[in-house]
Amino acid sequence: MLLTRASEYALLSLNIIRNSEKPKGAEQLSIELSIPKSFLAKILQGLAKANILESKKGAHGGFIMIKKSNEISIAEIIIAAEGKTPAVFDCTQYSATCPNGTIGMCSISPFLVNFQTKIDTFLHELTLEDIFTT
Repeated sequence: MLLTRASEYALLSLNIIRNSEKPKGAEQLSIELSIPKSFLAKILQGLAKANILESKKGAHGGFIMIKKSNEISIAEIIIAAEGKTPAVFDCTQYSATCPNGTIGMCSISPFLVNFQTKIDTFLHELTLEDIFTT
């Protein structure tokens, strides 16, 4: 599946963080968004590892944006939140039941590759700013 709750929560959190003048903590965000803190903390750490967020320590710590919203692609966010590249359809999970017996060699493979390429291009061109200003 292309997007899970992790991607949704990452986008919602980033929208709040980008509009905040002060660092936002995982606990604050979890309360504001009604998201389990432990799950959200894992997502935020993934965003920090991907250099989208920076984690500030201390009494007034929390997460802040490293880049501007128009410099962060939705693809970057999804990869950081999900821990993998988004795939519209993953033939490998069906390899045992593939009627062709060979992954990537069926009659719809060219369509799937073309479709995935278009989705990848779209996600890499779409920025965080784009989705919150349309």
